[in-house]
Amino acid sequence: MFKHHILILGLVLMMIAPFALSGISQGALLFLTFEPGARANAMGRAYSAVADDAYAMWWNPGATAFNKKTQLAVTHIPWMAGSGLEDMFYEYVGWNQSFYGIGNINAHIVWMDAGTQMQTTGNNIEQGEFHSFDVAGAVGYSYELVPEKIGLGGNFKLLYSYLAPGTGLTEKNGAAFSFAFDAGAMFKDVLIKNLDASVVLQHVGPDITFVDVEQADPSPMTFRAGAAYTVMDDPMSKLLVTAEASKILANEDPLYKRIFTGWKYFDETIYGAGAEYTYLQLISLRGGYYADVAGEVTGPSFGVGVQYRFDNRYKLSADFAMVPGGGLVDYNRIFSLGFEF
Repeated sequence: MFKHHILILGLVLMMIAPFALSGISQGALLFLTFEPGARANAMGRAYSAVADDAYAMWWNPGATAFNKKTQLAVTHIPWMAGSGLEDMFYEYVGWNQSFYGIGNINAHIVWMDAGTQMQTTGNNIEQGEFHSFDVAGAVGYSYELVPEKIGLGGNFKLLYSYLAPGTGLTEKNGAAFSFAFDAGAMFKDVLIKNLDASVVLQHVGPDITFVDVEQADPSPMTFRAGAAYTVMDDPMSKLLVTAEASKILANEDPLYKRIFTGWKYFDETIYGAGAEYTYLQLISLRGGYYADVAGEVTGPSFGVGVQYRFDNRYKLSADFAMVPGGGLVDYNRIFSLGFEF
């Protein structure tokens, strides 16, 4: 039956959500909390105060205000490769464009493919295969409220999730359509030079309904705050350190109350820290640590990146990361490409 499919898919998503924030049993559309970008993930997923590329819109829409070049980015994650769930993957495509005197316009698309499953009746009779997926499309705007000091930004996104088909004349498909907002701020040179800070509120939207309103689940509204410090930056080398805390604010309260009551279980807060060393503006070595104690996903992350600049205008980058995978696999692999001009 349909509810049987939803239960199975729900359990699978709970098992495969090592990127998701704590409190996953109370939130829907968990793919929204999976962080894109190999660079960001290699640095312990502490990136909202760093974001200077086309992933900035996802991590902190306020950070995009300082990105003055046209930027493109893609991420591919073969989700849980080696666990037996080989047909699952995550894709991200992002774009940033700066307009002098106006601000930055941004857009991204996220696709989470949960693969193909077999549809069965209550008597375990197979009725064919179906495909499950989630997709989000977002547009955003940002502006330097105080030039070179404070950037503010926001996103609006449309969301669609398809879990499973109905199995009878009175049963609906397991599909949901919704929307959400993000808002973020970036603060440059806070207290001392080269120390940046971030505050972000993500995925603010109505409850998600798959079957009926009575069974609706809250959106995974997420608060995150971070800081990043550039230890050194010269033509030979650059060293950056960063840290971040994040928490999902999901419970049964109305949205306007959830911002306050979602902090009840503070021990579900997730922490990340990382560092990046870049040599000759060419190759970067990255490492970090990610601690989601409540979600039982903790451990070191690491990665490498290569950047190549040509014609004094263009920059092409390729990045790779290994991050803790939770119970089903030890590590997930993440691949990213970036281009700016």
